[in-house]
Amino acid sequence: MKKAIILGLACLLAVCQLNAQNWDINTVEKVNRWNMHDLSRGLSYSGMLLPVGVPTAMGIYALIKKDQPLLKEAVYIGTSVIEAVGITYAFKYAFDRQRPFEKYPELIHPIDKEDSPSFPSGHTAAAFSLATSLSITYPKWYVIAPSAVWACGVGLARINQGVHYPSDVLAGAAIGIGCAFANVYINRWLNKVLFK
Repeated sequence: MKKAIILGLACLLAVCQLNAQNWDINTVEKVNRWNMHDLSRGLSYSGMLLPVGVPTAMGIYALIKKDQPLLKEAVYIGTSVIEAVGITYAFKYAFDRQRPFEKYPELIHPIDKEDSPSFPSGHTAAAFSLATSLSITYPKWYVIAPSAVWACGVGLARINQGVHYPSDVLAGAAIGIGCAFANVYINRWLNKVLFK
């Protein structure tokens, strides 16, 4: 009886995994056909430029103005992004998942090719880390709404470009959001070290 239950569970897991893979590639195939490739390039580029540029600009401005609270905010946002990108790249090489355009070249037409593994999305992790840490730091609707829309746009752009599956993007978003929330506590310790 136990063997039958284990065999049944294994079959159920295999079917669920197959359906999840089908959903993943079917979604990429549909989104890849959308004619928004120029917008996707811009959003994708901003998914690495803004997460580096925003905390850097904040930090430089804070140093020039000798504004320690702003410098603490810049360190919090910057370290959230750094952690998200670091965790993402560790997972990328641990999972070593092929990009959709590599695994399904007959279905997916890449807009820009990438040579690193697919899972999870680093651009999405960085974007959601920046958006979440900005929203925590400045909890106003005019910060939260645009940053959330932008971060979602970055994730969608990565799928449209044919370089990520939806599961890559969802995992990247979870890592980015998680790092921003975890860093609230991590930076309490870091602030004691940096700003005695």
